Amino acid sequence: MAIKFEPAVAKDLPQMVELLGHLFEQEAEFTPDASKQDAALKMIFADPKLGRLFVARDGSKVVAMASLLFTVSTAEGGRAALFEDLVVRSDYRKQGIGARLLEYVIEQARAEGVLRLTLLTDMQNEQAQALYRRLGFVGSPMKPMRLKIKRR
Repeated sequence: MAIKFEPAVAKDLPQMVELLGHLFEQEAEFTPDASKQDAALKMIFADPKLGRLFVARDGSKVVAMASLLFTVSTAEGGRAALFEDLVVRSDYRKQGIGARLLEYVIEQARAEGVLRLTLLTDMQNEQAQALYRRLGFVGSPMKPMRLKIKRR
């Protein structure tokens, strides 16, 4: 069956939460928490102004996912987006699905009027960085920094 690339729908939620669990198991900075991933995805589904969720589908199986989170860039003078959460099921890797999904997301961002995509990738994930460079992403002299704000 051919892989289809399309916007995610609510019924994809459980499979997307599972994919995010696999992604966050691999990343040093994050820990999987299905309830948090479920809540965040539901927020995006509920408010299209926040972003878009995309999947690669093999029949009814979600085999990859990615997300765009919208913001405004004062430097670009318009809409920008964070590209987040590119993950492909382990049994579907090495088939170009991640690259094709990213190309699809870039086209969707262009159609939404996005002027710049920004992403973060693990420093040691050279395979992902090579993919991003092939699709036109360049390194930035900006250093990402985070402040985790705890709820009171």
